[in-house]
Amino acid sequence: MSRMPTAFRRSILIASAATLAVTTVSGIAPAQTTNVAKGAQLAASPVLRLHSSVAKVSLEQRGHERVSLDLGVYAIAGDDGFRIDAHRPSWWKPITSELVVPGGSNIALPEGTFTDFSRIRKFVTVTFTDRTTGDTVNSRGFGFCPSSDQVRAVPEAPTPARPYPTFCPYNPFTRGGVYGISPQYGTRVFQDYGQSMKLPLGSYTATVSIAEPYAGLMSLTPTDATTSVDVDVVKNNHDGCRAESSLYGCKDARATSKRTATKASSTVPRQPVRPTGPGKAAPTSAILPDLQSLPATSIQLNRRGYVSFAATVWNAGPSPLVIDGFRRADEDIMDAYQYYYDENGTEVGHEPAGAMEWDDRDGHNHWHFRDFARYRLLDANKDHVVRSRKEAFCLANTDAVDYTQPGANWNPYNTDLHTSCGSYTSMAVREVLDAGNGDTYYQSLPGQSFNVTNLPNGTYYIAVEANPFGVMHETRTDNNNSYRKFFLRGSGDRRHVVVPQKGIIKENNGFFF
Repeated sequence: MSRMPTAFRRSILIASAATLAVTTVSGIAPAQTTNVAKGAQLAASPVLRLHSSVAKVSLEQRGHERVSLDLGVYAIAGDDGFRIDAHRPSWWKPITSELVVPGGSNIALPEGTFTDFSRIRKFVTVTFTDRTTGDTVNSRGFGFCPSSDQVRAVPEAPTPARPYPTFCPYNPFTRGGVYGISPQYGTRVFQDYGQSMKLPLGSYTATVSIAEPYAGLMSLTPTDATTSVDVDVVKNNHDGCRAESSLYGCKDARATSKRTATKASSTVPRQPVRPTGPGKAAPTSAILPDLQSLPATSIQLNRRGYVSFAATVWNAGPSPLVIDGFRRADEDIMDAYQYYYDENGTEVGHEPAGAMEWDDRDGHNHWHFRDFARYRLLDANKDHVVRSRKEAFCLANTDAVDYTQPGANWNPYNTDLHTSCGSYTSMAVREVLDAGNGDTYYQSLPGQSFNVTNLPNGTYYIAVEANPFGVMHETRTDNNNSYRKFFLRGSGDRRHVVVPQKGIIKENNGFFF
């Protein structure tokens, strides 16, 4: 998901070193460098700025009164991107590093910026103040690894030509590292749930700032270098369960924060500016995806009278389906956009494609893309009987459906919910269905499975429909529907379904599961 900058569009300004105030972080000595003496070369837009995706968040207190710093704070690169190179000539020499300035002289960073290659040392400072008294309760510095999954900060952010590294090296014998954020892309400042602070129960304001000397070297204004989030520290109600890992059955504490979200301050923008027009329509050079639905499988009747099933929508290609969601400032909604690519994989346009919504139910706690598919139970005449309430999805490449298709991606990245669905504090989310791959959902929950308790025995069909309301753009839509026949038979505790063979595909039929 990481992106490499494309051609830089802005001119480079030269600021006098006399106007560059540099304050050292404790333990980092000022570098002896001619680059700073020449003056820092600054982009027309900020090299980096901090952004809060939410105005307020609830954090659960863990052992020893510690809370994880899931604050929804992002570092967003300007029009020329953000890049730092680090290197050491041998394992006996300290690491030297520099801020890369496109079109100008690079700026050497102080000694001690990197003590290893895992992160930029003490890059940000986090201060918690009591919202009632204004007293500072805790404050400390944290390192930062820019090389992680990135999301567009605005829909117009271009697709970079090459990916940056997606991790910061941990090998003790590493010799060099490249750390970057692509132009108008953002990455979380706090990515590791091991990043935590000790805080009593209470209400606070968390102020996150890019520390000196980094803010000074990049000539960042206080508005660019600082952001804040209101934080309620609440009691841990899930002993022995990781709240940040809701997929393991825990109720995510971040879900509660949505109920206390407040309107963001006008002086600290919480959301990048939305596009004013309909987007850049797909030109004739665009290669579109082809969404298709597979016949339902694993059709079974449980003891409660619900028919459960598995449904798969897949992409026959040749282009991936790429949906990026951008959070609205005051809502738990993201505006979704579909991105188009040509035969060379170059981005050539984007258009609105509906919306994403935050699902705070147990077992979900992630962002769902609306109107991706629709499931219906039909009678023998294929007339509507029951409709599943499942209409919002977190796209993931769960199944290899046909890797012989042109453009099929044999090694898709987002293969599970951890990699594609985001958390409550996400500023933006990218969900991808790669060519040749499918996304399978098992419909077993009430409202998603079909209640047939009061339906007579007979012939029925499960209809799976991709892109039912046409919010996504694809090459064709006449292959979006699939139908799987089954028979409802028996009575009482012996009521069951019989699923006939589909082509040469046979499935075992069981009374219960």
